[in-house]
Amino acid sequence: MVADMDGEKRKRSICSRQEPAAALKILKDGNNKRDEIPDRVTLKKEIGLLSACTIIIGNIIGSGIFISPKGVLEHSGSVGLALIVWVLGGCIAALGSLCYAELGVTIPKSGGDYSYVTEIFGGLVGFLLLWSAVLIMYPTTLAVIALTFSNYVLQPVFPDCVPPYMATRLLSTVCLLFLTWVNCSSVRLATRIQDVFTVGKLAALGLIIVVGLVQICKGNYEGLTPHVAFEFSRTPSVGQVALAFLQASFAFSGWNFLNYVTEEVVEPRRNLPRAIYISIPLVTFVYTLTNIAYFSAMSPEELLSSNAVAVTFGEKLLGMFSVIMPISVALSTFGGINGYLFTSSRLCFSGAREGHLPSLLAMIHFKNCTPIPALLCCCTATIVILCIGETHNLINYVSFINYLSYGVTIAGLLYYRWKKPKLYRPIKVNLLVPVTYLMFWAMLLGFSLYSEPVVCGVGLVIMLTGVPVYFLGVHWKSKPKCIYDFIESATYVAQRLCFVVFPQFDPIEISPIEEWPDKSSNILSGKS
Repeated sequence: MVADMDGEKRKRSICSRQEPAAALKILKDGNNKRDEIPDRVTLKKEIGLLSACTIIIGNIIGSGIFISPKGVLEHSGSVGLALIVWVLGGCIAALGSLCYAELGVTIPKSGGDYSYVTEIFGGLVGFLLLWSAVLIMYPTTLAVIALTFSNYVLQPVFPDCVPPYMATRLLSTVCLLFLTWVNCSSVRLATRIQDVFTVGKLAALGLIIVVGLVQICKGNYEGLTPHVAFEFSRTPSVGQVALAFLQASFAFSGWNFLNYVTEEVVEPRRNLPRAIYISIPLVTFVYTLTNIAYFSAMSPEELLSSNAVAVTFGEKLLGMFSVIMPISVALSTFGGINGYLFTSSRLCFSGAREGHLPSLLAMIHFKNCTPIPALLCCCTATIVILCIGETHNLINYVSFINYLSYGVTIAGLLYYRWKKPKLYRPIKVNLLVPVTYLMFWAMLLGFSLYSEPVVCGVGLVIMLTGVPVYFLGVHWKSKPKCIYDFIESATYVAQRLCFVVFPQFDPIEISPIEEWPDKSSNILSGKS
């Protein structure tokens, strides 16, 4: 009888969201062993400045620099304009990252765009960003990176043909499952992998840059001289230039991902902006030099006809050592998958904590302190996208949704300044920075809609399908009791399988509100 009562108490404690995780004292596994839960189960602050920089660099440098050069050149129509697009793409990312640095230290919550928009504009707008990101944006991007990884790994095995469809899917799935296991096991291990592979991918791009500079020193730079570089194969329209920027933005996407893990950053008010100031200029510099190296070895026609730009580059210049290039790209994309899994899972975690996703996704492992349900959700969604078919054609509208999210978030910065002018802001960027970004953003999206109305329209439709989901799943509170009973039972079973509990948050550690002049602000309530 006493044992039954204890079991019921444990069940109520595990299933109840109102009780803190610290109240849980024991979980029972299949071998009837008891594991004590620490007094405080919470996300750990294990991301220092170096790891913060590698998260940004590692998320930006994934498959984009090996895929997007072809799309940028195709839409821009000349080598010179393509290089200008790459430089300006980095400058725009820098402007956006400055705005995100202000938002990240003013609203110091994990979740990035979603958390900021939810706090500023309310639950519906935040949910639409979350919906489009979880449903298509991040799973598709992860799928593209995973397919790039498998294509480059299998390229030496199938030198004379395209790797088989099933082989690429299986290898991509194995890679995703392995890195999901790593992220479930340890935050420290995941960040160490990110550190190592970020160095590896910079080394790979460094090899391309050095070989390209050697070519230039030998006098092979005719294609980069102004009169040749600006010879247009066709005169690009403004809309085509906008699409070239969207292709480049795919390569730069990820510059805001440190904002998704703010609560796990050591001293975020100092390290968040520092990491941004170091990482974005470095990536822009590396990307520009990499493209210069490509054009020093390949004509525009050769680059446009290549399905693996880095492999073609290696075959032309490295001879018998050309196998180094697919291995280097595979290592680069492997680190990119790890970074995207790490940060996108925190978006699911934040959405569940706000009540916009099932509460199970807001739970973490009671020992490892990792968001296992959120990681499994991201992994599953990506595998589904992999099974649907080719994902490379999705880059344009994934980039469109990305830019739409960025614009709404930075518009929120301006609105938040007007709404709460006295709120303490450790970083406050010049007003010209968000205004300039928004002007570019409006022009880019406007011309993109004009040039590719179907592609951009699909992105908008995906986002707007979240409206009925929000009102049925989130806004409608008086659902039948049977639905709540089913959700509670499913959550309890999943908790027992994954050994997860709700984390305990210390508001003082997340954000010292007592230091803020505007006492009415409450960004930690978990309510929109």
